[in-house]
Amino acid sequence: MRFITTTLIIWVVTTLLSAYNQRESPLTITSPDKNVSVRLENKEGKIHYTVFWKDKVLINSSELSIFPGSEGVITSSKEHSENKKWKPSWGQFSEVQDRYNELIVDIKYQETETKLYVRLYDHGLGFRFALENYEEGAEATLYCQYKLTEEHAIYSPSGEGEPLGPATIKALNSFEEKPTLRVPLVVEKTNDPYLSILESDLYSAPGFEVMKLDYNVEENSLFSSNDVNLTGDKTITPWRVILIDDKVGDLVTNTVPLNLAAPLQIKDSSWIKPGKTLWDWRVHGYTAPDGFTYGINTESYKRFIDFAAEKGIEYFLIDDAWYTHVSAGHFELSDQLDLQEVIAYAAKKEVELLLYYDRRHGEYGDEELFNYYASLGMKGIKYGFMGSDVSFTRSAIVQSAENHLLIDFHDGPVPLTGIERTYPNAITKEYCHAQQDSRRAFTPETFIKMALINAIQGPLDMNNGNFDLTGINRGDREKGPRKTHSYVSTVVSEAARTLIIYSGLVCIPDAPEAYSEKADLFEFIQKLPVGKWDESHVLHAKIGEYITTARRHGDEWFVGSVHDQQGGTLNIVLDFLEPGKEYQVTYYEDTYETHGKSNPEAYQIRKGTVRKGDIVKAKMAPGGGHCMWIRQK
Repeated sequence: MRFITTTLIIWVVTTLLSAYNQRESPLTITSPDKNVSVRLENKEGKIHYTVFWKDKVLINSSELSIFPGSEGVITSSKEHSENKKWKPSWGQFSEVQDRYNELIVDIKYQETETKLYVRLYDHGLGFRFALENYEEGAEATLYCQYKLTEEHAIYSPSGEGEPLGPATIKALNSFEEKPTLRVPLVVEKTNDPYLSILESDLYSAPGFEVMKLDYNVEENSLFSSNDVNLTGDKTITPWRVILIDDKVGDLVTNTVPLNLAAPLQIKDSSWIKPGKTLWDWRVHGYTAPDGFTYGINTESYKRFIDFAAEKGIEYFLIDDAWYTHVSAGHFELSDQLDLQEVIAYAAKKEVELLLYYDRRHGEYGDEELFNYYASLGMKGIKYGFMGSDVSFTRSAIVQSAENHLLIDFHDGPVPLTGIERTYPNAITKEYCHAQQDSRRAFTPETFIKMALINAIQGPLDMNNGNFDLTGINRGDREKGPRKTHSYVSTVVSEAARTLIIYSGLVCIPDAPEAYSEKADLFEFIQKLPVGKWDESHVLHAKIGEYITTARRHGDEWFVGSVHDQQGGTLNIVLDFLEPGKEYQVTYYEDTYETHGKSNPEAYQIRKGTVRKGDIVKAKMAPGGGHCMWIRQK
């Protein structure tokens, strides 16, 4: 009896000590390459995390909670590791490695038991809560703090405007109006790696809206706070994601957000084909060399279809005003357009059609819309003015997939990061300023900022690739910039931008005749295997100044660079080529006379041979660009 009592006492003490250690002792998890680590600890009933990079603090001790007003107690934890590969339906890579170490922590908030998943990759991490056995209708708040320092500068997307930044948290208080911070946020500090703060897999978290960001000047901290009503048997939150890379360009090709997204939910996705599309909207009012003027009519659309068929462009996108009114179950077509004739003509020419829809003109019916588009033989829908409703956006993606339709969201859509893994029919979105949108042109600096900030959240529909820059700047288009001579770019820069901006649907906005007149330059765009990339790299990048992107498909490499209005030269080292092989290269270049403002359409094309390790000096005019198409001889 004495032995049993002693044993019982030892067991009780051991259990209590174990519980105490779980509650008070820090927990640590490290990335597979040992460079990233997170320390998790209880501080006065609050769960805090600290992020380290090679033993250097990147994010100071910050609060993390699903019930910020309640005391959280860590009751147990376990570790899990994974190392596997998966193949995207389309994307920047043909294969993605999913290798991570994970800490799964049981936390009790009063009567609610939760699990916190802390997942670490070599270049980033994610936090996610899972809740069970809660009271139906209870309220929760996903709260995540990011304590930085006075030296940290941040950049934020700003809708259709130029991205905000660089600005310290303290400097945000000096703005005339309090700025709205959006994801993905980019954080930089001298001698530290770059960070990006965003979310992933919002699709799998019904009830949650888009991640909201705010700041606290006194604490030099950012924080996100999202409320949700707990319903059903189980609730999981979106992942709160922090990317970590030595070079800012690597944030754009970082696969952590994709790995954290839910796997493919479509049984057979073979019908989903990425590609290029012509687009009519910015061509309205353009007069071709033969005297024909483009508009919203059957003959204009046939011209687009003829050119697409001739050049192997997969799609033609018909934008707004193909209908004049919509009501329940009915579209009133423009009297200049015979849509059925256009549909039949496209089918004959083997060009797929995409069709615009905007609920502001009247509602056809959300349940019936996608089925109707499919019945017309459409390949996809461009959905304008969707708004920021996550539930509505999720439903539109699912319904379009059920009807074998691609979907392109426009006009400030929800940044559902990672959705192209889960539902690859969500082919692209205008989470940026599309060129000339709102009839404003943007600067080369704005383009570069968006290519390095907005693009982190996933594919963008930016409508790059204008070739008739002189006519656009002169005011020849109905939908051209309101201010003449405000579009600063060169035709080579325009070609490079179609590669630099990653998308499953590259929408080129100019007239067929504008491309035919520069067919030798258009070759670069024509040859792009959009969305079918085996690998992608950002070779050079500085926010607002320059960027070089290289993408490979099979044995071919496509390289595009753009520069700000200062112009300049970038040394592109071809160390990504295979050793011992000679490659043929076509250079598409600005000339010495080219200038983004005064002489935007001057370009030259030359050919040569290159090998691994060669250095190409990519000289770019002010607002200019440089392209290379490299293939084995």
